[in-house]
Amino acid sequence: DSGRYVELWNLVFIQYFRDKTGTLNDLPATHVDTGAGLERFCRVQQGVESNYETDLFQPIITEIAERSGIAYELNGIHIPHRVIADHVRALSFAIADGGMMGNEGRGYVLRRIMRRAIRYGRNLGLKRPFLHDTARVVFDIMAPAYPELKEASAFITNVIENEEVRFSETLDNGLRVLNDALED
Repeated sequence: DSGRYVELWNLVFIQYFRDKTGTLNDLPATHVDTGAGLERFCRVQQGVESNYETDLFQPIITEIAERSGIAYELNGIHIPHRVIADHVRALSFAIADGGMMGNEGRGYVLRRIMRRAIRYGRNLGLKRPFLHDTARVVFDIMAPAYPELKEASAFITNVIENEEVRFSETLDNGLRVLNDALED
């Protein structure tokens, strides 16, 4: 809690499988997951206060600030920028890896991630679709290490834009209905 320490690396010992009854069973093979995050290393290497101040996030955050007209301020408004930046990165990689929006399971998780980012965008005044354009910044940052992002960029932006347009329409209609009901 002192702020003197940063978790750079953690170890997770993968050893058990919990079955439907809740009983722990030994896995056929055990291993250690080393949770060393790229962003953590960048944070330490670049000497910044958070992962979001690294060069992996700042261009995305700058894009969000420019689109919204609301500056990213560490001790002021920063949570929406961070959520959107984190979520658009996650969506870009997940879609590049074959993930698709859906109504159940993993697809629904992706849909919820996108919708959360859109709602945070609304908090910044972003009412028109913006995530698909913001994803292009992710491609520029990460393409040297992950060329598959650039290769799939048209597909990724198309998936994000289509979903974003549909959800925005649904959200606008729902808010209209709610406001009408509140007026009555």
